[in-house]
Amino acid sequence: MSLWVIRLFFLSLCVLGGYAVSQVQPDLVGQWYWGILMGFGFGGLLIAIDEMVKGFSLRAFSAATFGLSVGSVIAWLVDRSELFIYAEDRPVRWLIRLGLFVGFGYLGMVLAMRSNKEDFSLIIPYVRFASQSKPENLLLLDTSVIVDGRVVELVEAGFLEGVMVVPRFVLKELQQIADSNDPIRRARGRRGLDMLSRIQRNPRHEVKIHEGDFTDEATVDGKLVRLARALDARLFTNDYNLGKIAELQSVRHVNINDLASRLKPVILPGETFSLRIVREGRDKGQGVGYLNDGTMVVVNHGQSLVGQQVEVQVVSLLQTGAGVMVFAEPRTAAAA
Repeated sequence: MSLWVIRLFFLSLCVLGGYAVSQVQPDLVGQWYWGILMGFGFGGLLIAIDEMVKGFSLRAFSAATFGLSVGSVIAWLVDRSELFIYAEDRPVRWLIRLGLFVGFGYLGMVLAMRSNKEDFSLIIPYVRFASQSKPENLLLLDTSVIVDGRVVELVEAGFLEGVMVVPRFVLKELQQIADSNDPIRRARGRRGLDMLSRIQRNPRHEVKIHEGDFTDEATVDGKLVRLARALDARLFTNDYNLGKIAELQSVRHVNINDLASRLKPVILPGETFSLRIVREGRDKGQGVGYLNDGTMVVVNHGQSLVGQQVEVQVVSLLQTGAGVMVFAEPRTAAAA
């Protein structure tokens, strides 16, 4: 919204400038309304150009300028070589020079914009445009991992270090979820905003709201993958499909669910541990409890111990599609 305020202010200045020119130079401009129209047209043209190139990055602009400069130098060298000395007619000579500068300038811009930063070492062999400071470890967060909140625990515990990068379009998606009419979605959105606020309050970690956007990309997932590649950041997500898209495009990513499953403790038959039995099992006499990672433990002869903290011993393990199910027997019973 603020950008359009600046544009309207600029357009107003152009209109006033056109009117002023019509008053100072009436022979050049004519009547005052012609000056206003000229100022409005000039300002509108610049705003239209601004709107057309809003997805044009600074790197692309720098590359285009460099390519245009190289192409112009080549055209000047060809022109000075007197290859076209036979063209003595001035209009023909002018057209040849125009074609040289336009053609080589265009080719230089296109080649420079298609190249990457490593290609410049071919032009300047002993110069590398590398930062002398330590590179930032950027952690790009998507909506699902922010709402989940486990990445916040990892950061606060010191297992993750770096700068948390939250794109503006992800923040907007979180706000839309928080404003949803669905109470479940609304609660998820508000939890995500609380998680971001929690990270920002931690003085040891930095959160950056990235303003970059890809207007030609329709989906948030596509924007995240392109932004991760552009920033050379590691993408953190809980979305399996987004992780696969990132993998196919050689973008570094971490799925928190995969990380959690790999960090589950290995339980072997014969081990003992303390467990709270929370409900009755499916079969008669069974009780059911859960480990901290959500693994279900079925306790034989534990129905009478529901609501108590007991010592159990693992009898066997059963691998299911949802994970591992543990079967155990009670050893001792204790008050909850």
